[in-house]
Amino acid sequence: MTTREQDRLDAVEERVDNFIDRFAAVIGLAIGLILTAVALSGETAGTWAWTGSLSAVALVWIWLFSVREPIPARTPWIGAVYVVGLIVLMAVLTWISPFFAFMTIGAYGHAACYLHGPWRFPAIAAAAACAAFSQMGGRLALPWSPGWWWGMLALLIGNSLIAGGFVWFSTMSGQQTERRKKMITDLGRANAELEAALAENVQLHAQLVVRAREAGVQDERTRMAREIHDTIAQGLTGIVTQLEAADAATTDADVRERVRIARGLARESLTEARRSVDALRPEPLEHAQLPEALGDLVDRWSQTTGIRVRRDTTGPTRPLLPEVEVALFRVAQEALANVAKHSDATTVGITLSYMDDVVVLDVRDDGRGFDLPDRAGGGFGLTAMEQRVHRVSGTLTVESAPGEGTALSASVPAIPAEVCP
Repeated sequence: MTTREQDRLDAVEERVDNFIDRFAAVIGLAIGLILTAVALSGETAGTWAWTGSLSAVALVWIWLFSVREPIPARTPWIGAVYVVGLIVLMAVLTWISPFFAFMTIGAYGHAACYLHGPWRFPAIAAAAACAAFSQMGGRLALPWSPGWWWGMLALLIGNSLIAGGFVWFSTMSGQQTERRKKMITDLGRANAELEAALAENVQLHAQLVVRAREAGVQDERTRMAREIHDTIAQGLTGIVTQLEAADAATTDADVRERVRIARGLARESLTEARRSVDALRPEPLEHAQLPEALGDLVDRWSQTTGIRVRRDTTGPTRPLLPEVEVALFRVAQEALANVAKHSDATTVGITLSYMDDVVVLDVRDDGRGFDLPDRAGGGFGLTAMEQRVHRVSGTLTVESAPGEGTALSASVPAIPAEVCP
């Protein structure tokens, strides 16, 4: 059942309950008056005068306290006065005609609605006595025999138990309904708060992505500055040194040697400059997903270096946030560059593992390894990889020892691409 259907049923139930609460006693009074007029047509004029007058008083009493809205009887002390007056009028009318006991239909409900605590049950017992008196024939059964009194007592107990049981169950049902409505209201409020929190989280995530991009720009500038210093600037310094040495050379052979060395340094610097420019934007990721881009990178690297590579991808692949994919791609680039420069490895294994919450890139080689405390003495290398991984809330671990190769593992959150603003 949908929430809309449940709301509609609740509205119908509320209208029916409201109608019964307001008009049950009036309907019982009308039934008693009609049946009395039909069945007791031989009564005296005085009896009919009392019957009509008391019926009018009862109708006004019920109308004033429990029919017109707002209902005054819902105020506790007014409700108590109303129920007592209703039972007294019903008792007198039932004495005149047993058929007025139909008013107990409303009296039971009003005792439950407008009285509180244990006061309900004496009122219900009084209404049950009127019903039992009517069921035994009332004054029409005069003279009353002992059997009549025993029957009256039995009916009084039975009516009280039945009416009390119905009132108790009705009260429990009403309380459960109220609790259910409160739970639904609380659940709706909690859902609204959750939606607001999710919307706030989306905004915070967007802000974090913007800040991460800004930090990435700064980190990229730092990386480029270090890389230019470590490669291109040193190459240019070497070229200047060789040309100055050529100017100071005394023989043509020495000049040609210096120029040759300078030319080689210039080519190497040009190569490094092109590599640095290519590193600014991983073009392979623009045309393929991360596994395919890594495959192309590994294949080209293996052909260039002659080092054998074993590559695996595990888990269901899926597009990730661009910053995450770029970070993993750059880590793989830097790791392979380090292997080519420093490890003297013959075999490299690279594994990309897609899990539920994280994506892990593992790079292992069988090279000469190094002492981990000495890694800070090198160039940009591992520091750059750590910065990239930390920027996307990931972790980088390195295991190595002299003669035992190196194992590098980068773990980053598996943030799907569609959450990117």
